[in-house]
Amino acid sequence: MDWRSVKFDWNRARAFLVTAEEGSLSAAARALGMTQPTLGRQVSSLESELGVALFERGGRGLELTPSGLDLLEHVRAMGAAATRLSLTASGQSQTLEGNICITATEAVAAFILPDIIGRLRQAEPGIQVELIASNATSDLKRREADIAVRAFRPTQPELIAKRLGNFEHYLYASPAYLERLGNPTRKADLGRAQFVGFSATEEYLAGLNGLGLSLTMDNFPISTDSHLVHWRLAQQGVAIGIMPTYVGDRDPTVRRVLPDMEPLMSELWLVAHRELRSSRRVRTVFDFLAAELAATL
Repeated sequence: MDWRSVKFDWNRARAFLVTAEEGSLSAAARALGMTQPTLGRQVSSLESELGVALFERGGRGLELTPSGLDLLEHVRAMGAAATRLSLTASGQSQTLEGNICITATEAVAAFILPDIIGRLRQAEPGIQVELIASNATSDLKRREADIAVRAFRPTQPELIAKRLGNFEHYLYASPAYLERLGNPTRKADLGRAQFVGFSATEEYLAGLNGLGLSLTMDNFPISTDSHLVHWRLAQQGVAIGIMPTYVGDRDPTVRRVLPDMEPLMSELWLVAHRELRSSRRVRTVFDFLAAELAATL
């Protein structure tokens, strides 16, 4: 191979790739943790090195030129190779010191993981933990996180997963809201109740009706994608919310709506990239979380 023919900087190629995928210089700069002017200079320098225009800068923002489109797939392949190299190198690490990035839903991150991470820090003080509380699914293949706590089983062959058990979810409301409803005792009494929904309220509605309720979308006048906002609305007596029993039963500001009603069930999985699992640090944290979360369930 003629290495002299490679006349561009990989960091600049990465800047081009992330800008193309994020759609703007500002979003790409945030993703890479750098300033927008610095990122813009890297993209401009790559254009000069390659002798082609990669983006058209117009009123609608950045758009890839035909040359940019042609080069994008090659840069994506380079990005994928760089990610594989990083994963392989991380997988060889046998030290227990260093960073670990864990992602989980807002509810799990806020209400369940803090105690567990506290015990992890006591057991392994050399490990620094970054906790991402997000209801979006992080891409472990692209190193957006090292370990994920998920409510569904992953299907990608590059990932390994351990099923930890089931979460029971019940309906909760403030005592004041239940009193306004007449302190319901039967499922039929909830026909006129209001519930806090999610972006996927239709699925939530189907799950509740599958338990014998008779609700419509009219029963969901409020929706939010934030688990924490959802729970706060229930605590404040705005409407009925839902939460795992581990959280709801310990909260003195709410009560189960119908204590004898069957729960909604969800699974809990612990997930990591297959190559990272060979890292002693990731393996130690993975096993620690698996044991602690299984005990919680």
